Amino acid sequence: MPELQLLRPDHAPALLDFERENRAYFAASVPDRGDDYFLDFEERHRALLAEQQAGACYFHVLVDPEGDILGRLNLVDVADGAAGLGYRIAKRAAGRGLATRAVQELCQRAAGEYGLSVLRAETTLDNPASQAVLTRTGFTVVGETELDGRPGLSYLRDLGTGSRTSTRAATGRH
Repeated sequence: MPELQLLRPDHAPALLDFERENRAYFAASVPDRGDDYFLDFEERHRALLAEQQAGACYFHVLVDPEGDILGRLNLVDVADGAAGLGYRIAKRAAGRGLATRAVQELCQRAAGEYGLSVLRAETTLDNPASQAVLTRTGFTVVGETELDGRPGLSYLRDLGTGSRTSTRAATGRH
């Protein structure tokens, strides 16, 4: 069973492999990271770890028993008890319920370990798999949005009850 791990410096090589192997797959449903992401990967990885150390974000990877990364799940823009959720699951691991289980576990960590009370998420309309994961894990649609020119939906999850909350705006990017 894959394990959800907080991002560490030694994850960098496997994470880069994960991003390279799945770039085209991800670009079909989420905005592409661009070539600079891959050229400056080591510097970017260090910057993410610094953001995490400062408590501004919490980055996670879903690691299989062999050490390969099957997914990444991020909590970004942490402030005032809220954060944005973003996630990606490798093409070879899609459709097995891993995203749902990992998002459920991350919601528990967000509330228990990170002291968060609300999570925001967004997905494009042409990504029904992500919409299903969010719905199954207690997120509620709160509005429409646009992600790099593509129509999408905004979601909220109250970590205390798993239901919609009206205390946070459904804005913010991940």
